[in-house]
Amino acid sequence: QVQLVESGGGLVQAGGSLRLSCVASGRTSSVDGMGWFRQAPGKEREIVARILWSSGSTGYGDSVRGRFTISGDKATNTVYLQMDRLKPDDTGVYYCAARIMNTYEFWGQGTQVTVSS
Repeated sequence: QVQLVESGGGLVQAGGSLRLSCVASGRTSSVDGMGWFRQAPGKEREIVARILWSSGSTGYGDSVRGRFTISGDKATNTVYLQMDRLKPDDTGVYYCAARIMNTYEFWGQGTQVTVSS
């Protein structure tokens, strides 16, 4: 099992920034990557960003590319999501997830991000 704890959510005005953090614990040796997902009210969960530990490569959803940056440290099992130029459409619950063999198997409890216009 892998446990994930997110932090850093909150209320921010449009155009502002927030930084989310996620710390993994437990069987982290089996984790090959981490991702951030979000779910807005009435919408399906969508991937925001991901990072692969072996290569350090990153990927982003179309709606956040150029505004959000994912980073992390495998040694400390920590992943971050720097969110800049936030928009009201970025509002939602943000989840951290741990990837094992190409599947996001473990999820955090989520942290609320609210962007006011």
